Amino acid sequence: MRMYDIIDKKKKGQEISDEEIEYMIKGYVDGSIPDYQMSAFLMAVYYMGLNDRELLQLTNSMAASGDIIDLSAINGIKVDKHSTGGVGDKTTLVVGPIVAACGGKVAKMSGRGLGFTGGTIDKLESIPGYKIDIPEQKFYDNVNSIGVSIIGQSAEIALADKKMYALRDVTATVDSIPLIASSIMSKKLASGSDKIVLDVTVGSGAFMKSVEDAVSLAQKMVSIGEGAGKETIAYLSNMDVPLGIAVGNNIEVIEAIDTLKGNGPEDFNEICIQFAAAMLSLGGKGSIGECKKKVQKAIEDGSALNKLADMVEAQCGSKDYIYDTEKFDKAVHSYKWISDKDCYIEHMDTECCGKTSVILGAGREVKESAIDYTAGIKFYKKTGSFIKKGDMIAELFASDEDKLSSALEYLKTGYTFGNKPGKEMKTILAYVSKSEVKIF
Repeated sequence: MRMYDIIDKKKKGQEISDEEIEYMIKGYVDGSIPDYQMSAFLMAVYYMGLNDRELLQLTNSMAASGDIIDLSAINGIKVDKHSTGGVGDKTTLVVGPIVAACGGKVAKMSGRGLGFTGGTIDKLESIPGYKIDIPEQKFYDNVNSIGVSIIGQSAEIALADKKMYALRDVTATVDSIPLIASSIMSKKLASGSDKIVLDVTVGSGAFMKSVEDAVSLAQKMVSIGEGAGKETIAYLSNMDVPLGIAVGNNIEVIEAIDTLKGNGPEDFNEICIQFAAAMLSLGGKGSIGECKKKVQKAIEDGSALNKLADMVEAQCGSKDYIYDTEKFDKAVHSYKWISDKDCYIEHMDTECCGKTSVILGAGREVKESAIDYTAGIKFYKKTGSFIKKGDMIAELFASDEDKLSSALEYLKTGYTFGNKPGKEMKTILAYVSKSEVKIF
């Protein structure tokens, strides 16, 4: 078996066998297949695609290239949620505790942010003392006793994906739907949960810019999950505007806490209720409608907030911050962007909004960059809003005053103002399962 022949077959649009895919992934991880040959294969896939069987085998082989997490020590059905990334997406911080409060089990491994999308782990680390790296048995015990634990993703999960993603990043093959699907799902399959809910983001702040492409990606990921024996569903969510109001680290944690108290922004609250209910329903807790009622009750009676506090305390964080968000450090400097005219916001470039938060210090330009947990932006007006002269559009936060002016100038390039309201901003755009696609 030769890598040359595998590349040649895929270049011609021919099928490659399960054995060839397994050979290729093992060889790439052990170094016997060089980067230049894998690069050629990735480009062939970019143009010729993969059928469902090939895609499932590729994903399974990538998952098997590193550690496979065994969650059998955790009682009950474990349901995972994964987002394809966005700006202001702090959903896991809310849905995990809600699901736990309703009797579900969430054993979650999350990643850090890179570029303009934030990472759940960075947000959690803005809570003083919170440890993302705890012993394996402690992780299992926490999920069994509390119902939820969120830790950092193991460096040994899906080793092939790490190498392949780095290669895709420099060979212009990042935006390949089958390669995105296999990258995401290889980590999900290796993470050990029984069932999976996917949040496929769509719009200017997402990988997928159109609903059509996002549906295609969702269908492939659902097919992979189902093919691997894990019931999988997906929702498409709107990332043409930042999610919620806050984009940053500790200000997003504060917004998540406010949401668990029933005081969250409308769009963020809608997403959290939908995903928590979907996770509970997959976990055997009732229909979506029944589970939504349970979710509302867990928010109203404070049990969801208490689960977040319990999780934080179990991972060495200070739960006092959960009950009193005034304890969080505040940015040394801030700037209020005030409208100088009456107008509508016709469009926001969400990627620009995310990159602005990086300029302020809330994200990383490279992996080694330090994060300012207090930096970020609050968006008080979004696409479609009518703003009067004197209204506050957004507020920027930073520890370095010099960053405020450059960040503001960059942020302004992402807005279009005019005399007409922008398009209606739906929050959830579609639902995808193995048997149907619903566009809302």
